[in-house]
Amino acid sequence: MRKVYNRKTNAIEEEQQYGGKYLNFLYNNSCGRILLKLIINSGFSKINGIYNKSFLSKRKVKKFIEQYKIDLSKFEKEKYKSFNEFFTRKKKNVSLKKEKNIFISPAESKLLVYKISKDLKINIKQSVYTINELLNSDFETEKYKDGNCLVFRLSMDNYHRYCYIDNGKIEKVDKIRGKLHTVSSISNKHKVYSQNSRICNYMKTENFGDLIYIEIGALLVGKITNYEKETFKKGDEKGYFELGGSTIVILTPNNLKIDEDILEYSRKDIEVKVEYGERIGELLC
Repeated sequence: MRKVYNRKTNAIEEEQQYGGKYLNFLYNNSCGRILLKLIINSGFSKINGIYNKSFLSKRKVKKFIEQYKIDLSKFEKEKYKSFNEFFTRKKKNVSLKKEKNIFISPAESKLLVYKISKDLKINIKQSVYTINELLNSDFETEKYKDGNCLVFRLSMDNYHRYCYIDNGKIEKVDKIRGKLHTVSSISNKHKVYSQNSRICNYMKTENFGDLIYIEIGALLVGKITNYEKETFKKGDEKGYFELGGSTIVILTPNNLKIDEDILEYSRKDIEVKVEYGERIGELLC
């Protein structure tokens, strides 16, 4: 069980790991680890993606809706031809904080915030990363010293579409092919954020300066779909993840003040539930 803080109810909740029994076998059993070597390559996820786009997968939808208590009235469609069509469903309406100085969550997710050290290292879930490991490059990263690393984990029950957090433009995009580990705590022994397939977006934003916005695939995610806009507005839909739990990592300079409740629970290694477009911080004066 993983602990998560719910801002709406001001309570700590326990989250059930989707497929936890199977993940434990894959990561903590010697036979499972042999099988894991086959599963984490992108080819396996592509095969799984083909199945979930087929009409055969439609039978999974009803059980999923019941298990996670999904309210279909909030979405544009209520009937789906495949599990993947259901999983990437689009909401009728999304709301967000529009004030220029407010930093919003790009997705419905569970958030942890980490400080970027002066030597540009980040200690995420007992693994130490350098920024250049995450980016798989020698990009100039000095401006991110003492900044923030925001890790938004999308679990299976979350809405898997995500948005831009400010007005701005894309300056560069790097697509990195990698493996596909689960982003669950079960995979803590692996430096998953620098191993998984990911897309690194280098952004110049109107109010928060230069940001790096990284979409990270996870086990069974066949595809990360971005609309590849050159310029964007705050709240514009940026793209979506196909089947699986996935993660968005945003790196910011030190001009952002994260809300105190999020910082408090991050220090305790407890994720905070955040909604698509919800306030999570503000620009420092």
